[in-house]
Amino acid sequence: MNIVILGAGTVGTSIAELLCANRHNVILVDPSRQALEIVEDHLDVQSVVGSACDAATLFHAGVQSADLCLSVTSGDEINLVGASLAKSMGATRSIARIFNPTYRDASTFDYQRHFGIDRLLSLEHLTALELAKAIRKRGLFAVENFARGGIEVQELAVEADAKTSGVPLRDLKFPPGVRVGLISNGHKTYIPSGDDVLAAGDHVTLIGQRETLEDVRNLFQHKTESKMSVIIAGGGAIGYNLARILQGQRFNVSLLEADEQRCHYLADRLSETTVLHDDATRLSVLREARVGKADVFVAAMGHDEDNIMCGIEALEIGAPRIMSVIRRPDYANVVQKLGIDKAVSPREVMAQQVLGMVQAGPILARTELAGGVAEAWELDVPPKAEILKAKLKDLNLPQQCLIAAIVREDYVRVPGAEDQVQAGDTLVVLVQKESIDQTLKLFLAP
Repeated sequence: MNIVILGAGTVGTSIAELLCANRHNVILVDPSRQALEIVEDHLDVQSVVGSACDAATLFHAGVQSADLCLSVTSGDEINLVGASLAKSMGATRSIARIFNPTYRDASTFDYQRHFGIDRLLSLEHLTALELAKAIRKRGLFAVENFARGGIEVQELAVEADAKTSGVPLRDLKFPPGVRVGLISNGHKTYIPSGDDVLAAGDHVTLIGQRETLEDVRNLFQHKTESKMSVIIAGGGAIGYNLARILQGQRFNVSLLEADEQRCHYLADRLSETTVLHDDATRLSVLREARVGKADVFVAAMGHDEDNIMCGIEALEIGAPRIMSVIRRPDYANVVQKLGIDKAVSPREVMAQQVLGMVQAGPILARTELAGGVAEAWELDVPPKAEILKAKLKDLNLPQQCLIAAIVREDYVRVPGAEDQVQAGDTLVVLVQKESIDQTLKLFLAP
């Protein structure tokens, strides 16, 4: 593939290295000749000196014939404009990295659609999603991410005397806009069909809007599950995103942040999170925050050394599960030896995302689910695709294939059997590995 990367900073260089290793043609754009020369010394890339917002520079970089343009400078506005220009000039797909969570919130204004960009990529949000996935152990976080926050995912355990126990899924009286995405029964995790039957003890992952999901909770369980206690050290972008993902569901979330002004910012935006103004690098603070009694402790501060030390101290005072954000790759092999259960690298998270985007056809991005048993796809529906011919209920969809969400114009929703896909829709599709080839045929133009 021909790929143009706007920005030769840490992220841009890391992506270029990954893509070169996978034999893609990479052109790097940056206003600093010195930064480009450093990359050229150890990578086989072409380079263009200039601004990501300059159409002449982008033309010189060849975005008009690029399969993918990644705008990953340190400025949100530069990335939005650069990615938008690249798309308008002919790039097949255009991705912008953003820092400000406002740009990802399509409920107030859809920046992605306004700028004509295929994807807004927040490295901090993706890292938080990876941590949240490890905390929840199961789930479909890729669906939430792909659907731009328009839908939510919740996991419920089926109680022995639940109304849904022993009943085929097709006979359950779910309200419109609620779908079962995954079932895990202790032996396997799979995407169900209408003939599958729930049993007591199964874990069910539901997709829908929060209010609707709360309405169906009593179909699966009568008593309220006890909430898991999660303490997050660090109120930066990763800590903020993690608290925002977890709060108000099955979690009591506390967040420790040393900067007072940042605490006010967090408290204003995290209505269901306890924000504590304290320095998490001090052992006495961790004791006062009752970290030893928490179910999960997450160290998500700005420096790897602080995260490692916090993790070790949390282990000493009795925290049963410890997770940490580790940015430096040479620390990755050390943390597990120190007793940290899960280390998440933003660089590795970004690598997974980029590799999912680098492919031909309608798929914009793909993410593995359930340990590789299934995948979540984000894809654009081309004109004349097979899936356009009938309503969902009348299509011969493969087993273990689920249309989880439709993104159309200014709304996102979970489709029902009466819905019909339109050309230009963006879909989130869940598919079992054995059904991938058959499912993909539905989205290919003849």
